[in-house]
Amino acid sequence: MGMNDTPSSERVHIGFFGRRNAGKSSVLNAVTGQDLAVVSGVKGTTTDPVQKAMELLPLGPVVMIDTPGIDDEGELGGLRVKKSYQVLNKTDVAVLVVDHGQGMAAEDRALLKRIQEKHIPCVIACNKADLDDPAADPCNPEKQVEAGGEPQEPYPASLPVIKVSALTGQGIDELKECLADLGKVQESGRRIVGDLLEPSDFVVLVVPIDKAAPKGRLILPQQQTIRDILEADAVSIVLKEDELAKALPALGKKPKMVITDSQVFGRVAKDTPEDILLTSFSILFARYKGNLAPLVKGAAALGGIAAGDKILISEGCTHHRQCNDIGTVKLPGWILQYTGVEPEFHFTSGTGFPDDLSGYSLIVHCGGCMLNEREMKYRMECARDQGIPMTNYGILIAYTQGILKRSLGPFPEIASLLG
Repeated sequence: MGMNDTPSSERVHIGFFGRRNAGKSSVLNAVTGQDLAVVSGVKGTTTDPVQKAMELLPLGPVVMIDTPGIDDEGELGGLRVKKSYQVLNKTDVAVLVVDHGQGMAAEDRALLKRIQEKHIPCVIACNKADLDDPAADPCNPEKQVEAGGEPQEPYPASLPVIKVSALTGQGIDELKECLADLGKVQESGRRIVGDLLEPSDFVVLVVPIDKAAPKGRLILPQQQTIRDILEADAVSIVLKEDELAKALPALGKKPKMVITDSQVFGRVAKDTPEDILLTSFSILFARYKGNLAPLVKGAAALGGIAAGDKILISEGCTHHRQCNDIGTVKLPGWILQYTGVEPEFHFTSGTGFPDDLSGYSLIVHCGGCMLNEREMKYRMECARDQGIPMTNYGILIAYTQGILKRSLGPFPEIASLLG
């Protein structure tokens, strides 16, 4: 597969982390064989995360991310450190670069703890190994007893530790091989809906012809769902919301499930008999991306919203806003109606997701069909790290209309989170 064939979302993301002047940027450049990152003798040259898509053999297509030093100081430095930590939320493999002569400091250990909490595979690269002095080597057993202290492992025994030199190239091939091993992507085996179906099951898809949808085609989640139903050897029946009541008795066979667009949830729930499973595209895709449980909990947080609380409504794409747009008009209307109080609404779209979410009481995100799974996961993780509940449009709509529990019928263990 050529360089230009692999979208950034599908590439393994490798993040380089460490203190200022440990040589993160130099090690990254040595691994890639390209000067992707600016290096200098001045502490803290990298001030923002920098990412670059490239081919890294023997692994294949990757995105390399260089980050600011995790020991940066002052108010601005603190913001940079926060950005480095946020990069973890889009990192598949982490490289912690430490100065070979100095070993790990408190900042390195704190970052490593977060890496391990997030279950990110990690390798420690001891840089500047060309300045090898056994007395100064924290890997040297004789140096394991620090002055007046207990013997201490200089590096965690559970992680690969590779001595490298960005200057001479020592250990760089070994580091590349290690990255290839850690970066082998496992197939998730997840399905959108196919695992819930038997061959020949009927599935009814309710698709309003939305003014915002491109003329002449279905939006991506609808296409993907139809494809997954076909792969399960089941039958998909696609219709508009005003045809559902007439079509159900005419099918000659009870459908296994009705899947609806969230905007017509209320009407479809009325027209679908209780003995037929009902769910929505947004619920299926939240489960497919592994986010359903936290998003359902996020919707339940709406019950605690007070007047003046800030709610962020965030849209993944930047399509032209229609009048009576779902994000800026319909959702705030449903929220006001449900809560009976007047929160303060903030709106973002496209890539404009805030780094600092601390002022918000709730984040309501679109289904994220135009964002890749990694970006959606990054946004979820940033909200989770900062303790802010997050839900999505479809799940919130179902919650405000009192039909979320029913629409989680295929997933009783998730429905139980609503109490």
